[in-house]
Amino acid sequence: MQRRKFLQVSGFSAVSFLFTRFDPISGNQMKVIRFPDAVSVRCSGEWISLTGSTETWKHENVQVKFELNSEVLSLFVDAPGHELEFIKCSWKQTYPATSKFLTDQWERSYGDLSWESPAFTTSPPVTGTVATTPAVAKRSPWYLLISDGVLTQAYGVKTGANSFCSWQISAEGLELILDTNSGGAGVLLGERTLHAADIITTESLNGENAWHTDIRFCKMMCPNPRLPAKPVYGINDWYFAYGNNSRDLILEHTRTMANLVNNPSNPPFSVIDMGWSVKPAKTEDEYCWGDDFTLGNDKFGDMSAIASEIKSLGMRPGIWTRPLLANAKDKPSSLIPIRRDQKDLKERYLDPTIPENLQRIGNIISLYEAWGFHLVKHDYTSYDFFGRWGFEMSETMTVPGWHFQDRSITNAEIILFLYKTIRAGSLDMYLIGCNTFSHLSAGIFELNRIGDDTSGNEWSRTLKMGVNTLGFRLPQHNTFYAADGDCVGLTTRIPWEKNKQWLRLLAESSAPLFISAQPEALGEEQKHYIREAFKAAAKVQPLAEPIDWLTNPRPEQWKLNGERVTFYWG
Repeated sequence: MQRRKFLQVSGFSAVSFLFTRFDPISGNQMKVIRFPDAVSVRCSGEWISLTGSTETWKHENVQVKFELNSEVLSLFVDAPGHELEFIKCSWKQTYPATSKFLTDQWERSYGDLSWESPAFTTSPPVTGTVATTPAVAKRSPWYLLISDGVLTQAYGVKTGANSFCSWQISAEGLELILDTNSGGAGVLLGERTLHAADIITTESLNGENAWHTDIRFCKMMCPNPRLPAKPVYGINDWYFAYGNNSRDLILEHTRTMANLVNNPSNPPFSVIDMGWSVKPAKTEDEYCWGDDFTLGNDKFGDMSAIASEIKSLGMRPGIWTRPLLANAKDKPSSLIPIRRDQKDLKERYLDPTIPENLQRIGNIISLYEAWGFHLVKHDYTSYDFFGRWGFEMSETMTVPGWHFQDRSITNAEIILFLYKTIRAGSLDMYLIGCNTFSHLSAGIFELNRIGDDTSGNEWSRTLKMGVNTLGFRLPQHNTFYAADGDCVGLTTRIPWEKNKQWLRLLAESSAPLFISAQPEALGEEQKHYIREAFKAAAKVQPLAEPIDWLTNPRPEQWKLNGERVTFYWG
C-alpha cells in the first residue's frame, strides 16, 4: 500500500518513466527506460537540437539512433565532418521532493558519497510561469539511484562504455550526458558509427531495500566481471613507509606479518609500493620527469630476487607501478601535450594512442610477471590521462583545447585500449587499479581501489575516505571487481581503538584487506587481532551491509556475518 501510494502521489512511476517489456523467450517482465523526449549534441562548442522521436534523431548529417534489445537501450551516433563533444538525452519526469539520490564517481570516491535530497531553486518568472533549476549542477558518473526508502529506481550504463556517461536530475526530469571528447577536443569519428553506450535501468523488487537494489543493478551493469579465484588479503608498506622503503624493510615487514597467518591454500600478498624504482639523474638541461619502472634502485637491487624471497616467507609478492609516467628519454612527440592547468611541469605522460607506447606499457607489465610477481598495483592512469583528480572532473573531464595524437577515438575508447593492454601484459597475475576509472576497469582487472587514500598519520582521513567509500561502493564488490577500500594504516600515530574497528570492518566485509603495519605499533594485542583479521579475510564471507547508510555518510551500524555491529568512529 505504501509503495502504491508513493507512485500515485509522486508521478515517479514505471508507467511514465519506464515501461514493462515481456521477454518473448522467458516470458519474464523487464523494466526498460523509454526513448528520450529530446536529444541534442555539442559540436565545436555549439549545442545542436536534433529532431525526431523514439529510435532516430537527426540534424543534417548528425544522427543519434537507439536500438532496444531485451532490457538494454543502445545508443549509436554518426557525426561525419564534425568535432563531436557531447550527446545529451533528456526525459521529462517528476518525482517527490522527499526522495533522495545516490551518485557514483568517475574513479575513486573522495569521502563525499551519501544519499542526498535534491535541492531546487526558483528561477525568475518567464512569461508568467516559474521555472525551477537544480541548485547545484551535480552529475552522477555512470549511474544514479533515486529512492524514498521504499521504492528505489536505478539508471545507468553498462560497464565498458565507449563514452564517459553521467546522469543529472532536475525538477523537470532526468538527463544523460555522454562525453565523446578525445583529450580536450571533440572526437573526429569520420565515417564510423560510435556505439556510445548501453543504457539500462531497474527498480526495486517487492521487499527489496535500496542496498540490495544497488547490488543487483551493479550485476546488471557488469554481467561478466573478472574476479580473484579466492579472497585477497595481505600487507602493503605505504602507510608507514610512505615511499621511504627498501629491500630490508619489505622483507622484515613480510617476515613479521607472515608469522601471523597460516593459510597455505590461500596465502596473503606482500605488496611493494612506490619507492623501489630507479629515479632519473638530475641534469641542468633536461627535466627530471619520472622513474624507470624496469629496474630496482640501490635500496632494492634485483627485483626478481626480492619476489623469490617474499615467496619463501610464505606470501605472494606484489609490486606498484605507474604506467603513463614518462621519463627524460622520451621524445616530446610521444607525450601528451602540456595542459594549461597542469600542476607539475616536471611530470610528463605517455600518449596512449601511440602504438609504441602501448607496447612498452604491456612489455613492462610482462616483465613483472617474469620477475615472479603475483600481483601488480598500477596507479595514476586517471590523473595522468586527464591532468585532474576525479573530484575535479565536473563540467568537463579535462581542460579544453588539447588532443591526443589520434583524434579518431574517444577518451573512453583510449582508456579501454590502455587497460586491455595492461591486462594483456599479464597472463596469471592479479591486477589492481588505483586511480583508475571504475566503469572502464570492471571486467578487465580483478581488483580496484574504490576510494582515495586512507592514512597512517590522520584517523580523520581514514574515517573520511575509508569508511565512507566502503559504505557506499561496497555493492560493486564481486559485481564489478573485488572492491578494495584501502589499507589499515597501523602506526603509533593512529589510536589503536580506532584502527581496531576499521580492521574489523575490512576483515569481515568480504572485501580485500590490506594492512600497513609499522613495527613499533605491533604489540601482542595488535598481533592477536591481525591473526583473527587475516583468518576472516582469507575465507569467503557474506557481503557486509551498512544499515544506516540512507542517513549517515559514515555508517556506524553494520551487518557483519549476520550480526548487527555498532562502530564508534569518533
